[in-house]
Amino acid sequence: MSTSRAARTIDIPGLEGASVGLTGEFVLPAGEGPWPGVVLVHEAFGVNDVMRRQAERFASAGYIALMPDLFTEGGARKCLSQTFRELNSGTGRSFADIESARQLLIARQDCTGEVGVIGFCMGGGFALAAASLGFGVASANYGRLPKEIDRALAGACPIVGSYGGSDSSLKGAAKKLDDSLTRLGIDHDVKEYPDAGHSFLNDAESGPPALRFLMKRILDAGPNPEAATDAWHRIDAFFAEHLATKV
Repeated sequence: MSTSRAARTIDIPGLEGASVGLTGEFVLPAGEGPWPGVVLVHEAFGVNDVMRRQAERFASAGYIALMPDLFTEGGARKCLSQTFRELNSGTGRSFADIESARQLLIARQDCTGEVGVIGFCMGGGFALAAASLGFGVASANYGRLPKEIDRALAGACPIVGSYGGSDSSLKGAAKKLDDSLTRLGIDHDVKEYPDAGHSFLNDAESGPPALRFLMKRILDAGPNPEAATDAWHRIDAFFAEHLATKV
């Protein structure tokens, strides 16, 4: 992997319906481009240092990384419920924010024009929902599945998905996603890690400290380095196959 710069907050020109004053975390790879781009969609706790390091990791791998802040207009406390409603409906401000980020990357001269999407937790659901919206590849990590899954994923780009077997909120999700993508004939790599829970790709505990015990007890949430190492190998290979090779 190449080195990269640290994440910095930038303004994202918002498309119609996007958050007012939309911002995001942006990281460029070191060296000279052009590079493919990746839109990262953060977890339900919002943009934090754990999520910034995920963006920096992608930049180190040679992608222009941009994580739009879906809670720009008021933080998680004010925006979380609305954002989940939009995820369930498949439309709304959050999708305009994600598309605004994709368009910013495409417009850059140092971008190849090929852009993927990856999401974590809540963002994993958005990655699935956005997989048919112009991205070249999608990575859904412990993301909620669409209700009408075959209909929602029809025409989707290639998808790599990673789930934790001890995550009680997503029992059977990996198999259901794998079965749907197989039926639809979409190139995919979906894996469940039996000993991992929710948020296992994070490199540190995330969210308000008061909630961490509850999240651990109910969702077995938190880092799992062994599962994360394998999942990142799969994600890196999948993105290289479907995105980076198009440079």
